[in-house]
Amino acid sequence: MTAKIRVGTAGWDYPDWRGIVYPNARKTKSFDELAYLARFFDTVEINTTFYGPGSAKTAADWVARVAGNPEFKFTAKLWRRFTHERQTAWTADDVRTARAAFDVLQAAGRLGAVLLQFPWSFKRDAAAEEWLRDLCAAFAELPLVLEVRHASWNSEEVLAELAERGVGIVNVDQPLFDNSIEPAARATSSVGYVRLHGRNYHEWFRKAADRNARYDYLYTADELRPWVERIQEIAARPTTKEMYAVTNNHNLGKAPANGAMIAGMLRGRKVRVPETLFARYAKQLDAFADTERDDRPA
Repeated sequence: MTAKIRVGTAGWDYPDWRGIVYPNARKTKSFDELAYLARFFDTVEINTTFYGPGSAKTAADWVARVAGNPEFKFTAKLWRRFTHERQTAWTADDVRTARAAFDVLQAAGRLGAVLLQFPWSFKRDAAAEEWLRDLCAAFAELPLVLEVRHASWNSEEVLAELAERGVGIVNVDQPLFDNSIEPAARATSSVGYVRLHGRNYHEWFRKAADRNARYDYLYTADELRPWVERIQEIAARPTTKEMYAVTNNHNLGKAPANGAMIAGMLRGRKVRVPETLFARYAKQLDAFADTERDDRPA
């Protein structure tokens, strides 16, 4: 039996989505962007927990806001203290603080995965392996998935150790430079995971590039089809219980546009999207989405 596939975006609170993904060009107190997005997608990857730990109260609010979609589950990035700020060892207090929001989501049955997202500069050596083992042990009670971007981690030994620990591996699409992890369809736990970052080669490693420019990329249908096949391959494995496909090319609503295209390909029929999003990307979405259907992407 094929695993449940959830398609969604990385984050939801982007000013440049207003008037494109969301119907209002300005942010208003009466409009709930997360609840609105949960009408069309079955997952969202929480970004804010990367920049700082989320509170239990905030997590409970997130749960309440997606109540309208019983199929919805969050995935969430782990605090960068553990993945990007590695000059000093983290503490037990850091772990407790980071878990506060995740524990609430898990207790509510709304946590799909916690993402350990490491940068390209995190290369495999003895010290990095030790750091990763300790990190996985510290958060072992949560459904973990690991994203590494440097090809030094592309090893059967690494995959075997992740499988032994029950940690999933994230299959990434990113601009390919020397020693970049290439696209794959791997799974090392019951959680399958795919993240699409876009292919903006010019901005990817440029230090002066802002957050929007780096992720300014719109995939074509032909570029997405191999990823749809990988998603289906991972989801069909007997060990996979849940499958997540997350689009991170967020600039100007490109992530939900491409997410809808993926969902339409997976379902073999058109899926529902916001009217403003369809209007912006009608050419790309026409074969895969419309604004009439009352169902949600798989």
